[in-house]
Amino acid sequence: MSNMLIQLDRVLRLRMQQGDADSSYVASLHHKGLNKILEKVGEEATELVLAAKDAEGAAPDSEAHKAMISETADLWFHSLVMLNHLGADSRAVLDELGRRFGLSGLEEKASRSQG
Repeated sequence: MSNMLIQLDRVLRLRMQQGDADSSYVASLHHKGLNKILEKVGEEATELVLAAKDAEGAAPDSEAHKAMISETADLWFHSLVMLNHLGADSRAVLDELGRRFGLSGLEEKASRSQG
């Protein structure tokens, strides 16, 4: 699964460095700057919340469930664009999740509030 993220990171980096803003959606986001990228992240987060509410209690093969998955993909994608814009990638997020693995959520949250 992380191979897909590695490939996506590579493509996003190339589009940021070499992409034409007139022909590449990712390049156009980078060209418009961080505020535009963050706007898209916020928009996709809101759309995911609404889709998840619609999917509650729905069967896994329902249109509502499929829409929730699609909106999750949109949020992840735009989050990766944001990370890339700021010089990070999916590896940093996976490393952080790995660091947290095995900690209780309460312990992890408490460790953040002490810093």
